[in-house]
Amino acid sequence: MKAITTDIEIRQQMNVFVEAFSTKDVKLMMSLFTSDMVSFDIIPPLQYVGSDAYTKVWEDTFALFQDPIDIEIRDLKITSDEHLAFSHCFLRLNATMKSGHKIDYWERLTCCFKKIGKEWLIAHEHVSLPVDLKNGRAVMDLKPES
Repeated sequence: MKAITTDIEIRQQMNVFVEAFSTKDVKLMMSLFTSDMVSFDIIPPLQYVGSDAYTKVWEDTFALFQDPIDIEIRDLKITSDEHLAFSHCFLRLNATMKSGHKIDYWERLTCCFKKIGKEWLIAHEHVSLPVDLKNGRAVMDLKPES
């Protein structure tokens, strides 16, 4: 029964992630993370350590986009015990940048949640895009299998 409860709680946190991203709510987004979190994001550098550093990333990211931002999560999988939970999914970002450039691509998102008190918070986040090793560029036109 515990795994089912955890699964529901992690799915709720991922729904909050989508809401925070789509509404560009930095405070809501950062409420999902531990203060000592680590992120391996697609935005350089290789890692961000601590929620203070990562707050700036979200502020800068949200400033790039016009409203609305369309976020979709697909194939969310969760593995957990009573202290840790891992989720992985595909995340679609469909939006228009303030420059007018439209983007629509899928990325891979893995989160490690830690149970702190009664709340599941993200201690580690890993975002990635596949890379074509022949030309050294991210491949942004792939879609999850239906």
